[in-house]
Amino acid sequence: MKAIGFKEHLPINEKNSLFEFETPMPQAKGHDLLVKVAGTSVNPVDVGVRGFGKGIRETPKVIGWDAVGEVVETGNEVSLFNKGDRVFYAGSFKRSGSDSEYQLVDERIVGHAPKSLTNSQIAGMPLTSLTAWEALFEKLHINIENVKENQHQTILIINGAGGVGSVATQLAKLAGLNVISTASRDETIKWTKAHGADMVVNHRQDLVPQVRHLGYQYVDYILELNNLDQHWNEMTELIKPNGQIASITENKRPIDLKKLTRKRGTFAWEWMYSKSYYETPDEITQHQILDKVAGMLDSGKLQSTVTQVLSPINVDNLKKAHSMVEEGHMMGKVVVVNSER
Repeated sequence: MKAIGFKEHLPINEKNSLFEFETPMPQAKGHDLLVKVAGTSVNPVDVGVRGFGKGIRETPKVIGWDAVGEVVETGNEVSLFNKGDRVFYAGSFKRSGSDSEYQLVDERIVGHAPKSLTNSQIAGMPLTSLTAWEALFEKLHINIENVKENQHQTILIINGAGGVGSVATQLAKLAGLNVISTASRDETIKWTKAHGADMVVNHRQDLVPQVRHLGYQYVDYILELNNLDQHWNEMTELIKPNGQIASITENKRPIDLKKLTRKRGTFAWEWMYSKSYYETPDEITQHQILDKVAGMLDSGKLQSTVTQVLSPINVDNLKKAHSMVEEGHMMGKVVVVNSER
C-alpha cells in the first residue's frame, strides 16, 4: 500500500519533509480494525512530531492522528464493529498514522462515524472532540447532565477559536456553563461566539483585568489550550478557591504550583493519547465518547469545526495543510480527503 511519511525533521517546504513510499499491507489481529482511510486532518501534534527532533530515521515515520474510513478487515477479538462499518478515530501515538491508504487501529478507541456528515466534515473531529470531552468531563469533572446547576458556574477557555477550543466551547455550553472564550481577531471572535462563547477576551493582552471588567472576580474552571507559560500567573489569579484548571499545552519552564495552595486549586493535564499509549483499563471510554459525539453531530447539537478542505490525500496537500497549521492562525480544522463518502 501507499503511505506518506518522513525520515528527517525538515522545514515543510523542503522536498523530503514528507514523501510517498510503498509499505506492506498490515493485517488485523486481536482487537485491531484494518481501515481504508478516506480522510484525515493535520493537527499541531503532526507539525510538532514532523518538524521537531534530531537524527535521520532508518524507516519512514507515518503520522496523522485523525481519520474517517471504512473497516475492511477485523481481528479475531473484535466485537464492536463489522466489516463495512464507517468509522472515525484519533489513533495511537505509538502506531503508524492515518497518512496512508490503510491503517490498523484498536477498536476500543474507534467510534461509529456520524451518518449524516460527509468525510470532510468528520475527518477533523475525533482528536479535538476527545481532547475537549476528556478535559471538560474527566479532568475538570464537569457533569454534562447537570445543566441547571452548571448555569451558575463559569469557565474560561483560552484559545476558543482553535481546533479543540471550537469543540470545547460547544460542549461547555451544552453542559449549561457560562463560557468566556479568548480570541484576538475579529474573525476569531465571531467564530468562537458562533460556537458557544457568551463573552470573549483577548489572550494577547492581560486576561485578569479583562475578565474582571466582565464582572467576574474569579471563574470556576479554566481550560488552557494556548500557552501555559504565558497564562499561568493569570490563571492562578483568576481561578476561584477550590476551582479547577486543565491544560493541553506543555510548560517550557517550571510552573509555580504554590500559587494554587491558598485557593486549594486543582491543576490537571489532558493528553488525549494517554489511554492508548498506556493501554489503560478505561481505554474503551474513547469508543464510547466518539459514539456520543457522533450522535451529537447527527442531531445537530454539535457542529463540525472543519474550515479548510483539501483533496486528495497526497504529499502536496498534506504539505499545504501542515503549512496552514504552522502559521498559527487557523480557525477550526483543516482536513485532507480522498472522497466525501
